[in-house]
Amino acid sequence: MITLEKIQQALTEDRLRPYGQDGADTRLVLARYLWNIAICESLYTPLHLAEVSLRNSINANLAEQFSRSDWYEDIHLLTSWQTEQLTLAKQQIRKNEKSITTEEIVSELSLGFWTGFFNKTHVRSGLGHSLAARVFPYAPRNEKDLRKIDYRWKRIRDLRNRIFHHERIIHWKDLDLQHEAIIEAISWISPEVHLMSVRLDRFKATRNQGVGPWVEVVNRIVDSP
Repeated sequence: MITLEKIQQALTEDRLRPYGQDGADTRLVLARYLWNIAICESLYTPLHLAEVSLRNSINANLAEQFSRSDWYEDIHLLTSWQTEQLTLAKQQIRKNEKSITTEEIVSELSLGFWTGFFNKTHVRSGLGHSLAARVFPYAPRNEKDLRKIDYRWKRIRDLRNRIFHHERIIHWKDLDLQHEAIIEAISWISPEVHLMSVRLDRFKATRNQGVGPWVEVVNRIVDSP
């Protein structure tokens, strides 16, 4: 028989505690937990499309700009932290018994590596400004400011990391705005991918349904014979 106690034991009280800080009963706490999972799931698609579009666009533009597919081998283009990330990526590729190719490198490098091209170091080198114009060709001129780009992608990266580490996000007051920022960022890179992301998007529907449907799910699970 399924009991709330057994579910709590499996998920741990520490993980469920943030969902009941207002004194909610156990069923509502679990429902909020499930709703959080659903919200995270709905954000996976736009986050995926944003990250893949960004890294592929940066890679293509750097390869074209420096006339070499392995542009990342030019250490003068990278910060010391990016160089370290590149080394770790190569180590992981070798560990996976794969060849060191541009495709593998691009896939293995973290989102932080790619967003790092818009930080202060690359502002000073001029590379950041060059990439902003090339990577976001459809962005309004005032949105190509590197401080704005850096801030936006730091927020996207933070949300991505929290989702991938199964953390609570339903309490974020600006979650709707963050979702809109992701979708908008995709439109600056590729109108086609943006259209696909809009048609596949389930965030608003999942968000607007609220926790109610998940209370019903919990009740059906726990009250089932």
